[in-house]
Amino acid sequence: MSALANIAVTAMLTLMLVPSTFAADIIGHRGASADAPENTLASFKLGYQQNADADELDIHLTKDGKIVVIHDYDTKRVAGVNKKVVNQTFDELRALEIGKFGKWKDKNFSEKIPTLDEVLALIPDGKKLFIEIKVHQEILPALAQTLANSKVKPEQTVIISFNLDAVEGAKKMFPNRKAYWLRSYAKDKKTGKLPDLDEIITQAKQAGADGLDLDYKFPLDEATIKKIKAAGLECHVWTLDDPVKAKELIKAGVDSITTNQPGTLRKELQATP
Repeated sequence: MSALANIAVTAMLTLMLVPSTFAADIIGHRGASADAPENTLASFKLGYQQNADADELDIHLTKDGKIVVIHDYDTKRVAGVNKKVVNQTFDELRALEIGKFGKWKDKNFSEKIPTLDEVLALIPDGKKLFIEIKVHQEILPALAQTLANSKVKPEQTVIISFNLDAVEGAKKMFPNRKAYWLRSYAKDKKTGKLPDLDEIITQAKQAGADGLDLDYKFPLDEATIKKIKAAGLECHVWTLDDPVKAKELIKAGVDSITTNQPGTLRKELQATP
């Protein structure tokens, strides 16, 4: 069976686009990355077919100023050749074959590194795209031009980044688009301390962020999430495939869950009493 046929079958098996019956949105991590090579057009199409409320992707800037969609700072993991994205032109990156390595070997996928423009053109009405800035503010002028050229409504795109300067800059440049600060739950390499949520909330507010997008491993409960929301911030979590933990966080009040398996997670949540 071809890769496209596999995609079609998978899509039909994911509740035939049954709408959500719970409060939190489901976000496809790099698309439906459990079922298609991450950050490819195939993965993003499948994410929406699996009824994700949004897809999530990562952006970098090429040597010649183009915005490309790829997670890593180099191409080794996804293309088998070690090229730093920032040192390559768009044409050089476009020549690479994506998604024929690791678990995708012999799966009949043939994908290229997409541009952000191409992914924006895929967003269905009523759906969103979470755009993760992997670099810093240097990408914002190109991002502004890309978004200006797109027909996508401002409310359909959300800017996210681990880099608070990028979040702050994005919010200033795109005040009508939401921006969330990504945070992982890991010990600081210098201090050995875990992140302090009160400090994170304060910094996010100072930067003008609309919300936090937190590693699901943060100690989040109803009281903690209420504290975040009382500060005027939304609370989103990543990257979670476990329906039991997902249901717990939804009940506690998170606004969205990013998952590698949007169709499967939605089905399991809807099947859970």
